Amino acid sequence: MEWIIEGISLVFIGVLTILIAITDSPSNLSRYIYMTIIVMLVTLSIVSFFTGFRVKFLPYKICPVIFLTSAILILLGLLC
Repeated sequence: MEWIIEGISLVFIGVLTILIAITDSPSNLSRYIYMTIIVMLVTLSIVSFFTGFRVKFLPYKICPVIFLTSAILILLGLLC
């Protein structure tokens, strides 16, 4: 059940990021939404770091790296 919820959350975060990038001009509201997405990705990374390393399945072990990389890229896009 946890994997399903995490998957749905990641799809929602991705769709939300794409929709904001396509439809919104830079505004304060979009900055707050991007920062919320970054916080969510970092939170998922921390949770995944503590839970994913218990499993021997390699994709679960690289999830924290993918989440943090995504958060950093969104932050760099927001700052530029």
